[in-house]
Amino acid sequence: MFLSVFEIFKIGIGPSSSHTMGPMVAAARFLKSLGAKPTNSAARLTATLHGSLVFTGKGHGTDKAIILGLAGESPELLDPVQVDQIVAQMNAIVLGQRSIRFDPAGDIIFDFGPALVGHANGVVFRLTDIHGDIIARETYFSVGGGFVQTAAEREQA
Repeated sequence: MFLSVFEIFKIGIGPSSSHTMGPMVAAARFLKSLGAKPTNSAARLTATLHGSLVFTGKGHGTDKAIILGLAGESPELLDPVQVDQIVAQMNAIVLGQRSIRFDPAGDIIFDFGPALVGHANGVVFRLTDIHGDIIARETYFSVGGGFVQTAAEREQA
């Protein structure tokens, strides 16, 4: 695979691209993946951080990166001056023609248990209905440099 210098050297919102750009990209990818799924009954979206994303999460800005990705931001287009304002105002996630409430304090979950099998930087997104039944679920691994892979993609590699 060919990578340009612009893909290798990136500017991010925190000290580690694995802990900021990767989770931001993963959050945006998860939202995009919902496009084909029926989300009319959606009531809650959670992001559960695992492994090293938990232990350095707040210090490296992983929680902010998740919020930014769910707000539709991308690392390459994000205006760093707007980060704190976007994060402070984020209280809903847009799903098609509707939105659902989002509370970062309760919907970004720091799981201090063992890391996920497959990689140390894991995040699991879940979209559930009012009964807690899963509508959509995906596991992403932030593999470095702002790149992410789903669990399925890692198995194929």
